[in-house]
Amino acid sequence: MSLTQPAALAAAPGNSKGRVLFASLIGTTIEFFDFYIYATAAVLVFPHLFFPNAEPTTAMLQSFATFAIAFFARPIGAAIFGHFGDRIGRKATLVAALMTMGLSTVAIGLLPTFAQAGVAAPLLLALCRLGQGLGLGGEWGGAVLLATENAPPGKRAWYGMFPQLGAPIGFICATGSFLLLSDLMSDEQFFAFGWRLPFIASALLVFVGLYVRLKIHETPAFQNAIDRHERVAVPIVEVFARHKARLLAGTFGAAATFVLFYLMTTFVLSWGTGPLGFDRSTFLPIQMVGVVFFGLAIPVSALLADRFGSKAMLLAATLGIGLFGFLFQPLFGAGTTASVIAFQVVGFALMGLTYGPLGTALSELFPTAVRYTGASLTFNLGGIVGASLAPYVATRLATDHGLAAVGYYLTAAAVITAIALLFSPAPQDQTATHA
Repeated sequence: MSLTQPAALAAAPGNSKGRVLFASLIGTTIEFFDFYIYATAAVLVFPHLFFPNAEPTTAMLQSFATFAIAFFARPIGAAIFGHFGDRIGRKATLVAALMTMGLSTVAIGLLPTFAQAGVAAPLLLALCRLGQGLGLGGEWGGAVLLATENAPPGKRAWYGMFPQLGAPIGFICATGSFLLLSDLMSDEQFFAFGWRLPFIASALLVFVGLYVRLKIHETPAFQNAIDRHERVAVPIVEVFARHKARLLAGTFGAAATFVLFYLMTTFVLSWGTGPLGFDRSTFLPIQMVGVVFFGLAIPVSALLADRFGSKAMLLAATLGIGLFGFLFQPLFGAGTTASVIAFQVVGFALMGLTYGPLGTALSELFPTAVRYTGASLTFNLGGIVGASLAPYVATRLATDHGLAAVGYYLTAAAVITAIALLFSPAPQDQTATHA
């Protein structure tokens, strides 16, 4: 349940509402745009241009291996950027995280291929992906804190949902860019230079994000922690020493969100364009329709969270996710265009309802002095628990036992998340230091 900030902390001097919200939104938009363009390129481009000497299956696995690097790098990035975010400040750390993430993404678009640089090409690709993961690990937590720690009383979830809107916006921009390139270019042009354009174009978003973030002031909650001498020497040590229960509750409290997200994106796309027989040009627009409902549900969830509390909203959404698991076979398994559209709309709408208040809920678990580190670690560890194996597990279950088993897997994740939410510790006040 959300706590109300003191009115004195409602706004930092010089921080306009629009600037704060846009500064928090732009980074997560870039984050998800980068994620989806890399995921798409990892399937369509990298096996051919960076691993051409391997047979097709091996090349695809090698490409996916570079994709997975970011998942392992993100918790490291969360610890590194979280340390400086809790020691130096939210603003400077957010600028550094955005630059790390943005420069790594643009560099991918400028890399030489295997034909041009030999074995150095995939090594450089892996290095850039590592940089992406480190930057992404520090981006989300800082963006959420920038929003929630500038929120006026009673509006914390509403402010906190703006970073979350970056997910559907980034998805639509990334998918739309590859659909546009497919329409405008031949395959030869796409593999020669077209695939590079989305990576290089992300530089425009980075420049806008840096400009806005350099104009903002420190958040009032962190400034108050400085004034009260509440900062700790090593935030990550403090989190593991004093807030393990909060870290654990937040990690599993976010698990169902990540399972649903990766089932609705990676697994559903793979199964829809495979066994269900849809071609990619047909299925991607259907998926984009679902993502629109993802985006529309996020502000709805924020309004409800500010009224009833973030924890209550997450519990209600988790119940919906658990029930949705039983629709996997009847809707998605039916394989008709109408049933798949209905499946996408319901699934992504539930994703919006759970994802919208998640940032606020996770940030509320930790006191100001370790909030950047705690929230970032919790989010990224939740991603590992919920996301890292979800597409693989779902594919094995669907292949061996049918789509109904995938739905039961999602329902089981929802049960675990509901238990974690029910037993999660009470939210922390924005100015508290210890539990």
